[in-house]
Amino acid sequence: MTDAIIVLRKLVVLREHLGRARARRPATPQELAESALLQDALAMSLLVAIQEAIDIAFHVIADEGWGMPGSYAEAFAILADKGALPRDLVDPLEGMARLRNRIAHGYASVEVERLWQELPSGLAVLDRFVAAIARLVEQT
Repeated sequence: MTDAIIVLRKLVVLREHLGRARARRPATPQELAESALLQDALAMSLLVAIQEAIDIAFHVIADEGWGMPGSYAEAFAILADKGALPRDLVDPLEGMARLRNRIAHGYASVEVERLWQELPSGLAVLDRFVAAIARLVEQT
């Protein structure tokens, strides 16, 4: 059975970093391109938020005895297979996991303009993840 306290704490951290990412997104991609400090701050908020989502996925899967995912992407697929996530969230969450890897392992591969453009939809995906996991925790 999923440890609700651990998951809820992680959801709080995830939401805090989603808020920070929203607050840090400047009005234009040029503003983001011109500020390495802003890029770093935004990247860190995204990295933490995405990592929390991944950690939650692995935690729920382990607690529920649903196996051991071989990848971040597989973790989200397992949650969907078990009804814990809407199926249409799997691909976007896999994309967020890939973004996390680019930030963590190869900062230069993150295109600033693309990040600025895709940030609102990416944050919305993580918001939906939070809502789905919160519903799951309510059921336990």
